[in-house]
Amino acid sequence: MAGYGTNDGFTAYATEAGYVFPDGTTEAQKDAARQRGSLAVDRYEPKFSGRRTDGYAQERAFPRTGAATYYGEAIPSTEVPAAIINASYEAAFLELTNPGSLSPVVTGSQTVKREKIGQLEVEYSTSSSTDIDDVVALATPVVTTIEGLLWPFLTPVWPGALVV
Repeated sequence: MAGYGTNDGFTAYATEAGYVFPDGTTEAQKDAARQRGSLAVDRYEPKFSGRRTDGYAQERAFPRTGAATYYGEAIPSTEVPAAIINASYEAAFLELTNPGSLSPVVTGSQTVKREKIGQLEVEYSTSSSTDIDDVVALATPVVTTIEGLLWPFLTPVWPGALVV
């Protein structure tokens, strides 16, 4: 599987953003991080307009046919917008420096409320919800930089109209 963008693009983006790759980072590690970063971006697919240009067999959520920005600007069906690629690079860097951080494993019946290690003790806020969607939503990290890059490509949510 290929992630969005290229390793050269990833390196250039990270350097421009002031990120420093860990010493000894290999091209294979960048490939793997880009793949995981792209998977994190593709989790937003239900909120993207349009459909995959090459159908269900297409590896990534983009390119899309019939897609438009939040403002109604058409996105060509052969293009992956730069912001989508950059969002995947942001996610890739997080995954490279902290593998698995964007894909937490959630077990609803085994949440930790209080944790003590030596003198340090931390109590986490907890939810009383047992709905798996709520538990997953609470465990899924929100990265504001990624959200900021993606929002122009998300479909607006219109509240239902009340009938009187």
